[in-house]
Amino acid sequence: MTRFVRFRQGSSESYGVLDGESVRALSGDLFGDNDATGPDIAVSDVTILAPVCPWKILAAAVNYQSHVPSGKSVLKEDEAPAIPQLFLKPSSSIIGPEETILLPDGAPRVDAEGELVAVIGRNCSAVSAEEALDYVFGYTCGNDVSGRHWQRDDLQWWRAKGCDTFSPIGPVVATGVDPDDVELITRVNDAEVQSSSTSEMVHSTAKLISFASQAMTLEPGDLVFTGTPGVPPRLSDGDVVEVEIAGIGVLRNFVERAAG
Repeated sequence: MTRFVRFRQGSSESYGVLDGESVRALSGDLFGDNDATGPDIAVSDVTILAPVCPWKILAAAVNYQSHVPSGKSVLKEDEAPAIPQLFLKPSSSIIGPEETILLPDGAPRVDAEGELVAVIGRNCSAVSAEEALDYVFGYTCGNDVSGRHWQRDDLQWWRAKGCDTFSPIGPVVATGVDPDDVELITRVNDAEVQSSSTSEMVHSTAKLISFASQAMTLEPGDLVFTGTPGVPPRLSDGDVVEVEIAGIGVLRNFVERAAG
């Protein structure tokens, strides 16, 4: 397993390989030929950024049987969505670890949604589910922050899912992760609020990628959020929210109410 980061040191930004408490800078292209030839730099001397800057972000709705809209019974196998239910999030919603999620003015309820996120590594168009994971570079932690009232009342989810700061990702992109069986935990103020295995997805990561690729070409750095389990927690001013995925690490963000 290799864990890649994007980091800032002084005024420069680089990709690197994380090894314990040090980072070794990469030369070359993260999604092409590269080599970790730089010096070892202490993590304490750099700022870890969002690991990628995607062109597109796709996210899966209702992709765990435990995550069903309020008032409906828990999904049974024969009630699973026949096809993946995907929506788009803007790249401007991306933030990295240790950054602040802003609760927008006029959004009375905002929830966290911890998710496994696939990072596409090469152009992916009209691929089968059997070959879809060959196009994945690695995986990261994600938080599909959601303005519930806007999600319910607006015709489209453009602001419910797409506000600035509503797509935290990080802290690393890890290779060698099994997307079909990895533990996912979300905490708010150290209290565990979501816990599941990705084995409980309705549609696998491979199926989500394959389905999306039939309609649009996924490009290196694009993200596929794979859905959230259970009942997502409500966020409040002053909270600290963490998404932890085995083998990847902990994505931690602070929460503040935006100035009106």
